[in-house]
Amino acid sequence: MRDINHLAEDYVRLALEIDTYEPGYVDAYFGPPEWREAAKAVPRSQEALKAEADRLVRALGAFTSADEASAQRAKVLAANVSSARFRLDMIEGVRAPFVKEAQRLFALTPELKPLSNYDAALARIEEIVPGEGPLSIRVQTFRARYAIPADRLDAVMHASIAECRRRTMAHIALPEGESFAMELVKDKSWGAYNYYLGGNRSLIQINTDLPVSIGNALVLGCHEGYPGHHVQGIYNERAYRTKGWAEYSIAPLYAPAAPLNEGGADFGVDLAFPGDERLAFEMNVLYPLAGLDPATAPAFDALRRATAELDGALLTISQMHLDGAISRERAIELAERYRLVGREAAEQSLDFESEYRSYVINYSSGEDLVRDFVDRAGDDPAARWAAYEHILSTPILPADLKQ
Repeated sequence: MRDINHLAEDYVRLALEIDTYEPGYVDAYFGPPEWREAAKAVPRSQEALKAEADRLVRALGAFTSADEASAQRAKVLAANVSSARFRLDMIEGVRAPFVKEAQRLFALTPELKPLSNYDAALARIEEIVPGEGPLSIRVQTFRARYAIPADRLDAVMHASIAECRRRTMAHIALPEGESFAMELVKDKSWGAYNYYLGGNRSLIQINTDLPVSIGNALVLGCHEGYPGHHVQGIYNERAYRTKGWAEYSIAPLYAPAAPLNEGGADFGVDLAFPGDERLAFEMNVLYPLAGLDPATAPAFDALRRATAELDGALLTISQMHLDGAISRERAIELAERYRLVGREAAEQSLDFESEYRSYVINYSSGEDLVRDFVDRAGDDPAARWAAYEHILSTPILPADLKQ
C-alpha cells in the first residue's frame, strides 16, 4: 500500500486533470508547476480518471495508522476523492437532487426550511420599513440611500480590508510580506471573489454590476480577505510548505472544505467585529469615507440584522428551482420576495445558482456550522479565535465540527 503522502500526491494529480475537463474546478494551486503542466499536456480520459478516483477511495478506505494525524488526513482525503469522483459524473451531465448533490460534493446536508418559516421575519421587517406598496420595493428604496458612490468605493473597500486585517492580526500571526491587490470588475455572477495566488498573496475582485452597500463593505473585507479566503489560503500553503501535505497545495472549488471556507469567511465579520463594534467602525470611519450620514447608520444596521434572518430562504428557493419544482420566473419572484431585492439582483442570484448549483449551501449552512463550533468555545475572544484557527490549521470535515 502507498503511504499517505503518495496517496495525497495522486489526489492532487487527479484534481489537476479534472480541471482540464472543467476549467475553474481548481480554484487555487501552488504545488510543483510541472504537475500542472503534465496534467494539461497529457490528461487521462474521464473514464481513466474515474477509475483512478475509485482506486484512491479503496486505498484510503483501507489505510490504517496508529498516528492520529495521518488517520485524520486519510479520512479527509477520502472525502475529497469521493467528491471529485462525483464531480466527474456531473461534468458528463449526471444530476442528482439538490440535497444529494450537496452531500456528495460537500459532505454536508443543508437544512432546508419551508419558505413560510421566513414570513415572521418579513413581518418584523415591515415594522422597520413601514409604508405603502410592496415590502421589497420599500426595502430597495431604503437600501439605495446606503449605496457607496462609485468614486468612493475604492477608498471604502481599502479601509474596510485594512481594519479586517488589523483585527485578524491581533489574534492570528500572519507571515511577513503577505499582501493582496484589489480590483473593481463587472459582468460577474458573484459579488466578490478572492483568487489566492500563492506566496501569501491574493487578488480580490469586487463586482460593481450592482451598487455596493455600505453594510457590505466589512462583510466583503472579512470574507475575501481577513480572516476569510486570503487567510485560509495562507494556512493551506503553510501546511503544504512546512508539513509537506501535498493535498493542501490545491483548492478544488467543489470539495468538503467549501462549507468551512465559505461559512468561515462569512462568519469572519462577526468574529472580527463582535457586538456593536461593527456598527461603531462603520459610523466612525466608513460612513464619512463614503460621504454618507453616520447618524443614519443605526437604522440601516437594524434592517441588516433583521434581513439576516432570511438568509436560509435562498437555499429553499434554489432547491425548488434546481430540482424542477418551480420555473426560473417563479424562482425570481420568490427571490425578490424573500431576499427583498429587485429583479436584477434576483436574476444575478439565480445566475450564480445556475452556474454553481448546490454550491449555494456553503454560505449560510457553512456559516451556521462554523458559528456553532466557535460559540462552543465561549465568550473569551482568545478562545473564539483559537477555535476558528483550529478549523484553518487542521484536516477537518464539516461533520467533525458537530462533535
